[in-house]
Amino acid sequence: MSLPEHVPFFRPDITEEEVQAVVTALRSGWLTTGGVCAQFEKDFQEYLGDDSLHCIAVNSATAALHLSVEALGIGPGDEVLVPTWTFTSTAEVVRYMGATPVLVDIDPDTFFIDFADAERKITENTKAIIPVHFAGLPIPRGALNRFAADHSLHVIEDAAHCFPVMNEGGLVGRLFPEGDSDAVCFSFYATKTMTTGEGGMVVTRDNALAQRMKAMRLHGISRDVFDRYTAKGASWFYEVIAPGFKYNLTDTAAALGRVQLTRAKAMAERRGEVAKQYLEAFADLPVALPVQGDSEHGHAWHLFVIQILSEAHLGRDEFIERAAEAGISCSVHFIPLHLHPYYRDKYGYKAQDLPYAAANYQQAVSLPIFSAQTDADTQKVITVVRELLG
Repeated sequence: MSLPEHVPFFRPDITEEEVQAVVTALRSGWLTTGGVCAQFEKDFQEYLGDDSLHCIAVNSATAALHLSVEALGIGPGDEVLVPTWTFTSTAEVVRYMGATPVLVDIDPDTFFIDFADAERKITENTKAIIPVHFAGLPIPRGALNRFAADHSLHVIEDAAHCFPVMNEGGLVGRLFPEGDSDAVCFSFYATKTMTTGEGGMVVTRDNALAQRMKAMRLHGISRDVFDRYTAKGASWFYEVIAPGFKYNLTDTAAALGRVQLTRAKAMAERRGEVAKQYLEAFADLPVALPVQGDSEHGHAWHLFVIQILSEAHLGRDEFIERAAEAGISCSVHFIPLHLHPYYRDKYGYKAQDLPYAAANYQQAVSLPIFSAQTDADTQKVITVVRELLG
């Protein structure tokens, strides 16, 4: 097998079918939010397997999170529990509403929010929790629901990494009628498990939340632009019910998403194959391997994160530099939020305040894993990692 000179951290998995779907949308005479977007929402609902769910397409997972926080009425004086191990959007949407994100440490093995630390930080002002399904492994549904119920908290799941994957009897996003989350937010960013280039989806069972989010994703206007420009009758009339946002998804992006959705399972299986090869190849190296899924909790394998242990002869930073020199692009997910200047300075965090996240950060590195990854790409990664750490 001839190995490539370079393996990127990510390469998009786009076929001719996606290309033709976008071309068809471009030629339709309608480019912004319209019929294709509406069909994408219906397709997603059908994929989750519950026609009573509301699936609302937006232009990013950040938008989905923001709309969810706003619709729940969270605002100044309120606090929201957020894991420090996440991308900044999970916390910044809380700040958008004038509320306070309270950063919580992680479980050192799964990188999930640590419920014990979260419980210590609950006050009379705590209104919600935004857990993150990290890397493609879902937080057990039952444990999350029990924690939220015990403390009367709203739940907004950040599922940017976690599609499609099973979690205790249903796909992540398939909300059950009793005792489940208020909303689940997905990302279709370019590097995610399926993509619309930029985009996202928020799923809720609550009719009132859905109606609020649908209005607020487009300036707080009472009617979608597609209805106003294509419906018969007095289509020009609309009302602004609140100062909303510009968070709608375009039909061209939705056209790409509709095809990607049909391929989501196959793309997930391919990432699973890559992950299996990595797990076998790196089992004897001085690294901590990622926690795998099981029959109850699957794994979408959006990321493959190893931790380089202290007994290795090189540290994380040197490993990334030398891997790049050898033709492998790696990354780090994530720099904990409490180490960033904004959160550190505004809220007075010190590294040791969230010790597990601070320790994991020093060791964590994300290896390439994507559905367009060839066997030669995978072998190149395995060869380089073993050369550097073996």
